[in-house]
Amino acid sequence: MAIQRTLMASAVLSALASPILCAAQNAEPVLPAVTVTAAPFNNDENAQILAPAKVLTGSELRNKLGSSLGETLSQELGVSASGFGAGASRPIIRGLEGPRVKILQNGMAVSDLSTLSNDHAVAVDAATARQIEILRGPAALLYGSGAIGGLVNVVNDRIPVELLPRPSGEAELRFGSADRERMFSFSGDGAAGSIGLHLDGSARNTDDYRIPGFAVSGDPASASGRLPSSFTRARSLGFGLSHVADWGYIGASVDTRDDRYGIPTGERSFIDLSQTRGDIAAHIKNPFAGIESATVKLSSSDYRHTEKEEDGTPATDFANRSHETRWELVHRPIAGWRGTFGLQSEHGKLSALSADTGRPDTIPVTKSSSFAAFLVEERDFGPLRASAGLRTETVKRRPEDEAFGDRRFRLNSYSLGGLWSFGQGYGAGLTYTFAQRAPAAEELYSNGPHESTATFDIGDPSLGKEKSRNLELTLQKTEGLVQWKANLFENRIRNYIFGSIGGGTVDDDGAADPAGELRQRFWTQGNATIRGAEAEISYNQRGSGLSLRAFADTSRGKLDGEGNLPLQPATRFSAEAGYRQAAWRGGVSLLRALRQDRLAAFESTATPSYTLVNADLSYTVRGGGVQWTWFALVRNLLDKEIRYSTSILKDVAPQPGRNLIVGVRSRF
Repeated sequence: MAIQRTLMASAVLSALASPILCAAQNAEPVLPAVTVTAAPFNNDENAQILAPAKVLTGSELRNKLGSSLGETLSQELGVSASGFGAGASRPIIRGLEGPRVKILQNGMAVSDLSTLSNDHAVAVDAATARQIEILRGPAALLYGSGAIGGLVNVVNDRIPVELLPRPSGEAELRFGSADRERMFSFSGDGAAGSIGLHLDGSARNTDDYRIPGFAVSGDPASASGRLPSSFTRARSLGFGLSHVADWGYIGASVDTRDDRYGIPTGERSFIDLSQTRGDIAAHIKNPFAGIESATVKLSSSDYRHTEKEEDGTPATDFANRSHETRWELVHRPIAGWRGTFGLQSEHGKLSALSADTGRPDTIPVTKSSSFAAFLVEERDFGPLRASAGLRTETVKRRPEDEAFGDRRFRLNSYSLGGLWSFGQGYGAGLTYTFAQRAPAAEELYSNGPHESTATFDIGDPSLGKEKSRNLELTLQKTEGLVQWKANLFENRIRNYIFGSIGGGTVDDDGAADPAGELRQRFWTQGNATIRGAEAEISYNQRGSGLSLRAFADTSRGKLDGEGNLPLQPATRFSAEAGYRQAAWRGGVSLLRALRQDRLAAFESTATPSYTLVNADLSYTVRGGGVQWTWFALVRNLLDKEIRYSTSILKDVAPQPGRNLIVGVRSRF
């Protein structure tokens, strides 16, 4: 290990020794506000008052890039990670996860099975993303009534929307010490006449990652040094083209991915995952009177993964075939109101079959379909900007097993809000959102073992729809060197669906067995309330020179009369400082998470407080029409033992120890 660190340090020093004379050519311009592509009006980030947003792009995205989407977003305001090893980690927004947080790729559902269980990876590649957007509030109603927590949109621009005068692209190579990471990613765009072209791909290999203590805290009998079965292997490749003209564009894309990653439990199982996806999109400007633009999107996905035992024996085969369509129209102002309305449909077939017998031992083969209509409107009344959203949706679940009955849900959701601008850049907003969510197939029909989570899942076919009432107050300053925002929210959810662990251990057939490796998990309902607060202040985030940022977030979820919600995030405080000058860019951040001992009735272990320190340094040179950026990142600089309160593996799988990442990025 010492030799490896010396070699990495030498590589960094050699890279940063490029001629200082190049520095004057590399001064970074002041960065413009980025556009939120999943917003109803394509507003910039600061305009998302009624749907508080964060947009990760450029160097900030590359520095925060992790092995999973959850890890990449885990230090954003109000966002935590589920932390199920290195290969599978979803974002958790304000204490809500799974099917309550929708993951999109270029505005269309990812269509994986990551909402089904924490051990299932999000089938989207952040390494090739141009930007990642986090949205809540009215904008979320465009994409799903179930997005009670919000949505995350990963944008890779795979279908070109403009013709470039010359080819452009970027590539990155990076190496990590804690997990022996080797990662390469690339993307490129060009044009041939009126045809825009795009190509992207990535490859990442990591070994079991190093941990500073024991897998089970304070237990010398557990693993140490490295966390067993925490490796990852990931490959992705995507291609897109489109015809671009004055009237708009029409294009298509196809992408494929193959992942293999370990599950760091005592069984040391792992998952083989594959997905092939195709998308078609068309955008027409001024198609007819009264309409500014019309957009049509179609997506088809074939997703599969197999959970395997340590020796490679297949245990369960999961599959999800889905098709989605979206039709959006942006109308011209009517009585001062401007808005977007449209239709959306989704059709899918989920199966979880025993690899040995082919029987649906865990979840019956289930066909799901939904059809929705949505509308989002906005209007200015002097210093007051009003916003309203409405979505009505019909969802059907149809299991092939006749022992289970079909379910049909009618969902109605809406949002109302207003922003009062009481000074230059200052605003105060109030938003009320009512949203309904239909139970997922696994919540209704599960009745079998799930090896990777070491549970025997039992659904409830009689579950009702969730009803969420969220009230949020926002204060903010969005102009000038110093900017800040603060949010207070309360979310009351009737018929909140959650998995409750109960009883003793059972065998693979669900029979009581003191020596069994599975615990029963019952899907049940109760009324819940989540309250929280967030605050963030920044200085000079987009200009040269010194930049500062600090934030704090806290939330508390309780089951009415039944104690705390499970897996709730810890209260966090963070501060960071950065510096940009000519070719140089660097920064350091500190995040303090407090002890989380607000446990659900079936949880037994509190997570201790921790301090996470990260640092980054980069140097950029130009030559031959190519911009080269040499960078070094250090994560968990203090080599602390870190356990996420939001992870169901918090007792057996800590986060990685100190990790030095070095690499080079090129752009042309």
